[in-house]
Amino acid sequence: MAREHGGGSPKPHYHTEAKRKRLTYIFAVSSLCVLFYILGVWQGKSPSSVANKFNLQSNNNNNDCTNNNNQSPELSTTTTTTTTTSNLDFESHHQLELNETNEAEIKEFPPCDMSFSEYTPCQDPRRGRKFDRYMMKYRERHCPVKEELMQCLIPPPPKYKTPFKWPQSRDIAWYDNIPHKELSIEKAIQNWIQVEGDRFRFPGGGTMFPRGADAYIDDINKLIPLTTGSIRTAIDTGCGVASWGAYLLKRDIVSMSFAPRDTHEAQVQFALERGVPAMIGIMASQRLPYPARAFDMAHCSRCLIPWNKNDGLYLMEVDRVLRPGGYWILSGPPIRWKKYWRGWERTQEDLKQEQDSIEDVANRLCWKKVIEQGDLSIWQKPFNHIECIKSKKTHPTPHICKSDNTDAAWYKDLEACIAPLPEVSNSNEVAGGALEKWPERALAVPPRISSNSVPGISADKFREDNDLWKDRVAYYKRIVPPLPQGRYRNVMDMNAYMGGFAAAVVKYPVWVMNVVPANSNPDTLGVIYERGFIGTYHDWCEAFSSYPRTYDLIHAGGVFSIYQDRCDITYILLEMDRLLRPEGTVIFRDTVEVLVKIQAITKRMKWKSHIADHESGPFNPEKILVAVKTYWTGGDAPEKNS
Repeated sequence: MAREHGGGSPKPHYHTEAKRKRLTYIFAVSSLCVLFYILGVWQGKSPSSVANKFNLQSNNNNNDCTNNNNQSPELSTTTTTTTTTSNLDFESHHQLELNETNEAEIKEFPPCDMSFSEYTPCQDPRRGRKFDRYMMKYRERHCPVKEELMQCLIPPPPKYKTPFKWPQSRDIAWYDNIPHKELSIEKAIQNWIQVEGDRFRFPGGGTMFPRGADAYIDDINKLIPLTTGSIRTAIDTGCGVASWGAYLLKRDIVSMSFAPRDTHEAQVQFALERGVPAMIGIMASQRLPYPARAFDMAHCSRCLIPWNKNDGLYLMEVDRVLRPGGYWILSGPPIRWKKYWRGWERTQEDLKQEQDSIEDVANRLCWKKVIEQGDLSIWQKPFNHIECIKSKKTHPTPHICKSDNTDAAWYKDLEACIAPLPEVSNSNEVAGGALEKWPERALAVPPRISSNSVPGISADKFREDNDLWKDRVAYYKRIVPPLPQGRYRNVMDMNAYMGGFAAAVVKYPVWVMNVVPANSNPDTLGVIYERGFIGTYHDWCEAFSSYPRTYDLIHAGGVFSIYQDRCDITYILLEMDRLLRPEGTVIFRDTVEVLVKIQAITKRMKWKSHIADHESGPFNPEKILVAVKTYWTGGDAPEKNS
């Protein structure tokens, strides 16, 4: 028989004690949660950051009252509208030290002296004088060493104004933005440029086209097809103020124009101020920074390049960058020398010998003389090298290059040989593959991809990239509203990959300089050209070959993840500030940690910025930083961020 407990059951006492313990435990845990929450808010959110959030909201509701008088209406739209998107504050959660740069050193970036207003670090004439004049080496890129790098902001001229919008900018520019009268005096009879009050006017003239670039291009169109879509990319060597490239644009042909920084002040700067693609560059001892088979057409109008010298080395470089079947157009000396020899102040014998030498080099390159009519002479590169290889028994030099890396072009010396073309099965086949006509060419699978010439990139991956950029640009229209409205003209993509960004904005009144980092693997710049866009190789540890204030919008996707372990990103950002026009915009795409680091530096550069979510939503670890360079000019103290 079971034993009974005296004094009744123990269960009521047991339940009361357990309940008391549970309540004590819950209270303790709750108290700790509240305590740690308050502590976290106190440590992670300063009163100023909370106030800033309220100020942002207040500014959005009262944006009509906050426009800066120095800002254009378009900028006011940018700085107020974009803040209505999600402004994400990661600063308290991502406190990272800046590599290689002392925090104290970048508290404030002061303006550089006004003598640096047009500073081009890698084409500085003072540095160039130290180098060999043979083959114009002193005018090539010679960048400052680390000890020479400056931590200051390149100042705009005192009366700098927002440039005219395209297409008006093609014909006029503010004098105060590029205060140089040298070209208007030196080239007065050639009608390059005229000064009219507070403006420059570009009549479209040139040394060899006194009737204007438009009429000159019409003359070319009578000889080769410019308006059928088969010619899309062009290169203009020794471009002057790029009027040839400016008037090709209305025929859907985009030209990479270049000229050296020389005694003709600011040729390339004028071109970019007009909204025309251009770079500082020269044909000297190194390859041009473009891939092989890039351009459908090359042009020289009295560009002063000694084509017949050095055994035709410069024509071999033109051959390298021309697509199979591409055209080379030459006007000016020595073409039509029998008419112009007196005005050129040269002897008939000298000019005849020069033309004969050019004809000989073109013949040995296997080019075909299409026509010589009036002031124009045109040659065509063969579609493949089948017949050229056979002709080498008769014309052994220049030989076909042994190296098959014809795209290599970053600080690569010129070679006295013919860049080999991809093999073909018959003489009617286009080496490397035929291209679609423009505009279908922009979205068609490029031959380099369809032939599996670019490792790791398939046709499906190419199409996916196009779809991806459609979504991205649609999102950019929300966070950078003026994108489709003509606020921006000159656009740079610092890490262009396959040119998807350029393809997605092709319907807008912009052109894009597609930059492929020189160490990229795989190399995709050839793909970009096959799509009908232009671009260049570049190493962002060095300065870009352009004048200050020559780009309206810069896109930097993943650039700083690539370079943060290679060089100090502070100098990359200062270079971006040099390239960017006042009130210009930068779109950064990167991880939160990298963007917070970038934002910390750009605050000291007087940029205004905010971080937004990825277009796919808040759970994507990649974020977007939109930054706007504030307006200030030389002689003024740069505006500080509030």
